Formats: sequence, C-alpha cells, structure tokens
Amino acid sequence: MRMELIQPFINAADAVLAQCLRSTTRIEDLSMEEEVYRRRGIAAMITVNGDIEGRIIFDMEPHVALKVACNSAGCELSDIDPSEADQVAGETICEMANQVIGNAVTTLNDQGYSFKVSPPNVHQDERGIPGSEDTEALVMCFSTAEGSFYMNIAMRYNRRRRGERTAAV
Repeated sequence: MRMELIQPFINAADAVLAQCLRSTTRIEDLSMEEEVYRRRGIAAMITVNGDIEGRIIFDMEPHVALKVACNSAGCELSDIDPSEADQVAGETICEMANQVIGNAVTTLNDQGYSFKVSPPNVHQDERGIPGSEDTEALVMCFSTAEGSFYMNIAMRYNRRRRGERTAAV
C-alpha cells in the first residue's frame, strides 16, 4: 500500500478525533494484516471505487462514540437514554467516518484521483473483509484520553490507473 493513499486518511482521522474528543491523539499500534478484520466496538465501513478502490473501516469503543456524541451535542453522558445508546453510538461513528472521508477525499482529489465514495454503513459483522494479494489492509490504533479508535484501510490503485502510471514511467 502506498503512503500517498493512506496519509490523507491518517491526517484526517487525527484532526477529526482531536476536535471531536477535545484531546490529543497518538498512534499506538500500526500493522499490516492479511487476516480478516475483527471488529472491536462500534464500526462503520465506507467503500471507494474509481482510480482508487477499497474500503475503510472506522471502529471505536462504544463509550468513546458516546463521548463524541456528547461533545458534539453539548450534553453529558448521563443525558443519553440507555435504550438509545447503541443507536447514538452508530450514528456517531458514521458521522465521524463522513468527516474523516470528506477531509481525505479533498486531499486525494487535489492530487488528481477520481473516485466515488459510498455513504458509511454501520458494520455489524464480527469479522470484516480480508485484504488480498493486491489490496493490503493497514490497521492503526489512535489512542486518546477517552479510549481507542481503530482505522482499517484496504486500498489499491485501480488497474486502469496503475496502467497509466506504468506508461508514464
């Protein structure tokens, strides 16, 4: 996986997390995984198609998602009805995914890539989609004062784009 594809997502996730949690972030774990992704908390998945293809999974501990929701709404955790906590956490992870993707897409579009991004969906499967020979999966953990946020990126250049790059060299 090329750093030019993933750096915009890392930068955007760092900025959005810092803003939403009102704290600093630190990348603690970074690994390339060929095995199937295992969800750790509440997760949202976005797919990308075009010059770049793949998917990004955003995954956070439910209590962290609720803290983000409270920071955004200006309320306290005790203000959230426990019967609605799962729904609020799901909506929160999707909104954070939208913000991260929006920032990253702007950067990638400015670099000349053309692609379409699907809206985020709550990813409820315990196991996700594995990487493949031409689509490596990078998993990173952002540590915050409130808890952990995981981002799993499996991206590759579309064959058409790869062919254009080879012809230009």
